[in-house]
Amino acid sequence: MLIRTGCACLFSLLLMFCSLSQTSGAERLPNIVLIVSDDQGYQDLGCAGSDEVLTPHLDQLAADGVRCTSFYVTWPACTPSRGSILTGRYPQRNGLYDMIRNDVADFGRKIPAAEYAVSPERILGMDVREIMISDVLKEQGYQNGIFGKWDGGQLQRYLPLQNGFDEFYGLTNTGIDYFTHERYGIPSMFRQNTPTTEDKGTYATDLFKREAIQFIEKNKANPFFLYLPFNAPHGASNLDPAIRGAAQAPKKYKTMYPHLKDTLTEGTRYGKPAQVPSKEKRRLEYLAAVTSMDDAIGEVLAALDEHQLREETLVIFFSDNGGSGAADNSPLRGFKGQMFEGGIRVPFIARYPKVIPAGTVNDDFLTALELFPTFVQLASAELPEGVTYDGFDMLSVLSGEETSPRQEMFWERRNDRAARVGKYKWVASRKGKGLYDLSTDIGEQRDLSEEHPEVLSHLQARFKAWKAEMNASEPRRPFQDF
Repeated sequence: MLIRTGCACLFSLLLMFCSLSQTSGAERLPNIVLIVSDDQGYQDLGCAGSDEVLTPHLDQLAADGVRCTSFYVTWPACTPSRGSILTGRYPQRNGLYDMIRNDVADFGRKIPAAEYAVSPERILGMDVREIMISDVLKEQGYQNGIFGKWDGGQLQRYLPLQNGFDEFYGLTNTGIDYFTHERYGIPSMFRQNTPTTEDKGTYATDLFKREAIQFIEKNKANPFFLYLPFNAPHGASNLDPAIRGAAQAPKKYKTMYPHLKDTLTEGTRYGKPAQVPSKEKRRLEYLAAVTSMDDAIGEVLAALDEHQLREETLVIFFSDNGGSGAADNSPLRGFKGQMFEGGIRVPFIARYPKVIPAGTVNDDFLTALELFPTFVQLASAELPEGVTYDGFDMLSVLSGEETSPRQEMFWERRNDRAARVGKYKWVASRKGKGLYDLSTDIGEQRDLSEEHPEVLSHLQARFKAWKAEMNASEPRRPFQDF
């Protein structure tokens, strides 16, 4: 009897030990905080050289980690770029290779609710067969939250909760008015799977900050993936000519830029004369929106410190694409929507004290396709079988231990094309074309097509091979014909 009791006690102790070991193991998995801005310029950070924009918290994040200067996204505008962030695959491979938006707003027409319900912006989304990073992390025991711009589809089957996330509060489409949360008159905020107007009137950046901090508090004892994709500093999606064409920011932040006037000017909108934001106002609203976002990021980072999570958390920040018209993309050429560097090379910062040395700058060739494999490795998971991924684990590159193995990257937006192979970049687009040596000409000013025709032919051939590979991939919705 004593032996049986002793064995029972021993067995109980073993069970307790195994349980504690598993819990301890789960706690050792690092947290991941992924922060994405919207249309932010390459130089619009203090740490990137701007003497105008106020970004003290992002500057400190860079001082505590690494700032990468040759980081690319997969598309020069939001929807396909953000799809690649979550899937680790080229837009041409995951199927979401163009925007999901209605163009009627471009003509000043407010679309009726019943018409909007069956419009492309409402009914299209990422193919449900795609596996998102949130799906993989959830299997590893992570709690996943997204607060901000989803941009992957609005129907319930496309929403975050059906793609591995546990919590969602934000907008489902490409942009909103920062205060009304409407997209050209259509309410566009969701909580979980349900549309909501609960916070109408409150600045969107503050709402996403609030939700992120609450999420950290709630999940501080468990590994979590916090995806914080801001809509700032994207232009406001409002039909009013006096608002459209500029970002929006609270007065508190606009007063931080007294050299810029908050004025309207005579212009045109929808083919008619109208009072529109002046060039100074567009820059003012943009900079103020960036600084407001920077403050929000500072509070989120402070929440990590409050719960002693700094050492256990990888924090990554970058922009979803190049800066728009109010942004400063110096010294790059071009803007959002273009294949020049200003449309696809973006600011990037990472902090992970255990691995990444503080105060470093890295010029290695890296892309958003590297995020998925990096997060998978960090979570001690495996890449899903039977799926082709287009990136690699870049943590050893961010730490400075290894150089990036990436040698190639390709872009396509309708008839606009670009390829980078090594130090050379080829562009063929409506806005211009040419062959450039990025090692000496980051601003893409000197066309080497005639001087190096063999290099031009090589890059064109590599693009053709990439295009053939994409065409041979298993077809995906929403745009492909199959």
